[in-house]
Amino acid sequence: MTTESRPSQPSESVTFINVFEIAAEDVDAFAEKWEQRAAIMSKKPGFIDTKLHRARASDGRFQLVNVAHWVSQEAWEAATADPGFASRTDAARESKETPATPNTGLYDVVVQFP
Repeated sequence: MTTESRPSQPSESVTFINVFEIAAEDVDAFAEKWEQRAAIMSKKPGFIDTKLHRARASDGRFQLVNVAHWVSQEAWEAATADPGFASRTDAARESKETPATPNTGLYDVVVQFP
C-alpha cells in the first residue's frame, strides 16, 4: 500500500467533501438550487471541478454527496467567503421546502491507486 503524507504547503490542492442529510423526496429540488450555487463557485479563482453524487438507495442517511477540488485551501476559503455565495448556502441550510443538513470538510489524499 502506498501512502502520501499530508501536504506540507498550504498551496497544494484540496478536496472539499459535503455530505447532505436530506429526505429522498427533496433531492431533486435541492439539486436544482445546488447547481446554481455550483455555477457561482465554478467561476471563482482556484476552482478545479465538482460533482454532486446521489445515493442509489432512498433510505440512505446521506442522499447527496458533493466532491469538489480546489487548487488550495486558501482559494476555497476565499470563494466560500463571498457574501453572495454565503447567503445562498445559508438560505439552503435554513430552507423549509428542502431541509438539508450539510456535513462539510476539507480533505487531503492519503492513499491513491492509479
